[in-house]
Amino acid sequence: MGKGGSGKTTLSSLFIRHLAANEAPVVAVDADINQHLGTALGLGEDEAAELPALGAHLPLIKEYLRGSNPRIASADTMIKTTPPGRGSRLLRVTEENPVYEACARTLLLDGEPVRLMATGPFTEADLGVACYHSKVGAVELCLNHLADGPDEYVVVDMTAGSDSFASGMFTRFDVTFLVAEPTRKGVSVYRQYKEYARDFGVALKVVGNKVQGPEDIEFLQDEVGEDLLVTVGHSDWVRSMEKGRPAAFELLEATNRLALQALQDAADDSYAHRDWERYTEQMVRFHLKNAESWGNAKTGVDLADQVDPGFVLREGAEASEEAAEGGEALVSPRPPRLRPAPQPA
Repeated sequence: MGKGGSGKTTLSSLFIRHLAANEAPVVAVDADINQHLGTALGLGEDEAAELPALGAHLPLIKEYLRGSNPRIASADTMIKTTPPGRGSRLLRVTEENPVYEACARTLLLDGEPVRLMATGPFTEADLGVACYHSKVGAVELCLNHLADGPDEYVVVDMTAGSDSFASGMFTRFDVTFLVAEPTRKGVSVYRQYKEYARDFGVALKVVGNKVQGPEDIEFLQDEVGEDLLVTVGHSDWVRSMEKGRPAAFELLEATNRLALQALQDAADDSYAHRDWERYTEQMVRFHLKNAESWGNAKTGVDLADQVDPGFVLREGAEASEEAAEGGEALVSPRPPRLRPAPQPA
């Protein structure tokens, strides 16, 4: 995430390409109000416009994720924060399921497959009567039911600024990369985001973008301190990509490839600190808050009853089946990999 124009969509697309080049399973999600991730990944304008909208398939998504959860009377009573429970279906990165079939398209990036999903743009029917959070609600619901494992990646290009705090989606990630330009405006979003996220255990790393020299790096180091992960400078490869003439990804500048590897290393390292209990507690907290604020009135039911007090979202191939039988799927944590801390490029 980052302020508008900081380069977060470009960095998201480069990171997705980098992961695909490393043959990692990737699901890419465009959750920005300006739907540009598809074109950044090489789609033409018409192709990007034809991507299925998650928001348009919300009934299907709800019905599938509901599964046989006895606490959810019908898919109509599910809202964006509805948490999974025993009997719910969980989403996994590499599986085939009706949600991916309806809402995802597989792109080949230098021959490697990537699943792409998009919230969808505003339509004429939305203008003046709907807010964008009604669109990204489908993304939040999917992330609440996502059980990804080690060496699997879900990369979400978020809305600009601190707008993501209008939902609980900001707590759904192992690590958040905040793209910041070396300017006062560039780091202002960082300060705001860090303050809002302070009490939620959000792992925040800053990627300095559009850096032109040592003075820019020094500025970012002074402003964001140890949260600065890496910096990225000018790229002729990106300039060609933005003209619709991308070269093979292997020709991306070596310094920028190293910067992308720093992002992957940070994501991999964050796995050792994954706390499924905290994730579950946070989604329940936001669900109860939304239920009391507007959900109960909209659905006509007490949505607090959807919370399964004995359920903790966990990864594992048998998670849904064991949950349906009243048990929990447990996975031993992957031991952390030791490596030197990445230095600003």
